[in-house]
Amino acid sequence: MKIRREDLCLYAVTDRSWLGSARLYDQVEKALKGGATMIQLREKNLEKEELIQEAREIGRLCRQYGVPFLINDQVEIARLVDADGVHVGQNDASPEEARKILGKGKIIGVTARTLEQAVKAQEEGADYLGVGAVFPTSTKKDTSPVTREQLKEICSTVSIPVVAIGGINEENIQKLSGCGLAGVAVVSAIFAKADIEQASRNLRELSWRVVSGK
Repeated sequence: MKIRREDLCLYAVTDRSWLGSARLYDQVEKALKGGATMIQLREKNLEKEELIQEAREIGRLCRQYGVPFLINDQVEIARLVDADGVHVGQNDASPEEARKILGKGKIIGVTARTLEQAVKAQEEGADYLGVGAVFPTSTKKDTSPVTREQLKEICSTVSIPVVAIGGINEENIQKLSGCGLAGVAVVSAIFAKADIEQASRNLRELSWRVVSGK
């Protein structure tokens, strides 16, 4: 699957912190109904077999909605479940290593915080970049935010699409307009909400404005 800029408009990254008695599958479907254009399954603590089962079920769901499905960090799991791709951080497999495992038909996303990291990731074959955190966030407590100037510089330098991530919500998302982004990636702004579908619908509209500059 080749990445399209429009696939990155509203990129939902899962987090089971707010599941309660709900199923992650059901939460993801609500996000898709609300307009999420891409799903990343981010799991740090599940056992391998449980993760594989979860990934296969959510992967099938994403295919029903025609939305790309990626796995966070775990390249071998992405291969086993035939996910559309993987997203790796600076301390994970390199884009080149991920490509060797997954093949040229899969999507490789890479986290970058600096221009140097962004350029290197592109040179190593990344299909898109996730840049952040752009705002303070509870999921990345040990990092200082990437500035608007840094974000714009990365977007204007690389030729692959760039997604902003980190602390983005309905109140601050418009501050990212004019940076040259292909989209935004969000976690709690969708999955921590009581009405996930409506939150996704609101963010889809706002993210489209950010991307289009309107």
